[in-house]
Amino acid sequence: MTFDGTDITAWSSDRRARAGVGYVPQGREIFPHLTVEENLRMALLGCGRAASLDEPLELFPALRPLLARKGGVLSGGEQQMLAIGRALLTKPKLLMLDEPTEGIQPSIILEIEGALRRIKQDLGLAVLLVEQYLDFAERLADKYVIMAKGAVVAAGSTGDLRVEMVRQHLAV
Repeated sequence: MTFDGTDITAWSSDRRARAGVGYVPQGREIFPHLTVEENLRMALLGCGRAASLDEPLELFPALRPLLARKGGVLSGGEQQMLAIGRALLTKPKLLMLDEPTEGIQPSIILEIEGALRRIKQDLGLAVLLVEQYLDFAERLADKYVIMAKGAVVAAGSTGDLRVEMVRQHLAV
């Protein structure tokens, strides 16, 4: 994987974060025994930055009353908001999200979608979204890539994406 023209494949996650890559893995991987606030502060330690927690709490106001709650007792949607907020604290140039809607109730998916839209528009971040929920991805993405067995089989502008194109590459 290259970023800004440099191969970062072998880099540690903290080095990637310092270089400007924010990553929210599938399954979120928050620290379940730390509070919401401690989870957010861990991002700051990992990338060597001192910053306020205001930005993620403004994007996800539902987290503010949960700051003292352990991450492991949060709902899946709250954990996803926490994971995205934690990644944003590293001040990335690129935010990578792997299946952010997995196991999330529909109302929270809409809240996350709104936050991602603001992240793209207001913060000007590049967002790389890996997602199987096509409607969600279509509403957010400018461009798409369909992969099968590790190879790109289709790519283009999201406005040109047709359901038939997707179906031909999926086992439905």
